[in-house]
Amino acid sequence: MPFVLDASISATWALADESSPLAETAEKQLRDDFALVPRIWWYEIRNLLIINERRQRLTIDGSAAFLRLLSAYPIRVEQTEDELNILQLARRYRLSFYDAAYLALALRKQLPLATLDKALEAAAIAAGVAILA
Repeated sequence: MPFVLDASISATWALADESSPLAETAEKQLRDDFALVPRIWWYEIRNLLIINERRQRLTIDGSAAFLRLLSAYPIRVEQTEDELNILQLARRYRLSFYDAAYLALALRKQLPLATLDKALEAAAIAAGVAILA
């Protein structure tokens, strides 16, 4: 079954010193299915790489290798977004606009959400969205 992929999951794939059973589950699921992400994911991932290059947790070559890895995964960037709905979700669940974009996508597509963000997970559960397990 497809799922919505949060940047927090993708981040663990980029950083060798971080791991998560849920991130491993999501990565395995991508072998047989695809993930959807809101447009913000593209920026969040690249920002994560830049920040971790500055912190010397990643090299430029490591960032490039990770982006090649991501491009091989069946991750689809969803271009359609309902800004007003995202704002409403951010307000209702006290989320950042970024996190609310993931929740809105999961709600709209009726797909489970893969996230390591506890506030986003709690909001998803409250909104009736399944969490990838």
